[in-house]
Amino acid sequence: MTRGIVAVSQRIDDYPERGEYRDALDQQLCVWIARAGFVPVQVPNRLGDDAAIHAWLHAVSPAGIVLSGGADVGKHHDRDRTEGVLLEHAKAFDLPLLGICRGMQFLALQFGAQLVEREGHVRIRHRLIPRTGEKIPATVNSYHTWTLTECPSMFQTLATCEADGTIEAFAHTNLPWEGWMWHPERESPFAEADHSRFEILFGGSGRPQSGAGL
Repeated sequence: MTRGIVAVSQRIDDYPERGEYRDALDQQLCVWIARAGFVPVQVPNRLGDDAAIHAWLHAVSPAGIVLSGGADVGKHHDRDRTEGVLLEHAKAFDLPLLGICRGMQFLALQFGAQLVEREGHVRIRHRLIPRTGEKIPATVNSYHTWTLTECPSMFQTLATCEADGTIEAFAHTNLPWEGWMWHPERESPFAEADHSRFEILFGGSGRPQSGAGL
């Protein structure tokens, strides 16, 4: 028995020589979500206007939402619009939401934060410094050039990078929303710490609290 559907946003890949724009998602992210007992369903980026995206979400009725990684915010208007509607839907129905890498960056920008381009975060592993009491993986992968140095309004920092103090994870103060700058689907094998936190966040008990979970 499944625990419900998780709607997952997708990146857009350009193939101008073919006149094609393709939605794409790492298969491992679907595997990672399915391992927690949910059914991952990819959200198309060209459904139409905002009303059409809302109608799709009401038809699918997800139990939670994941904003996936891949490419920079602002590169494709269709994706940015789709993810904006996903945030509206998650807020309206108090759904759990996880932003992964680019997804965390999108969340930060939507709440007024600024991203800072910085070297030393691509194809490397970082040690993390968790906020006191938070159960966060000790080390994580890193595949981004844009970093976050200040937490956006309505969010609190969960963990920072030991090397330079940039924010690696945050959580909304009222909604069951989190952002992780690392890619849990790229760990091999999957990290149990990531799964435990995801299951608590999406399992109906709200955001992982101090001393809970891992």
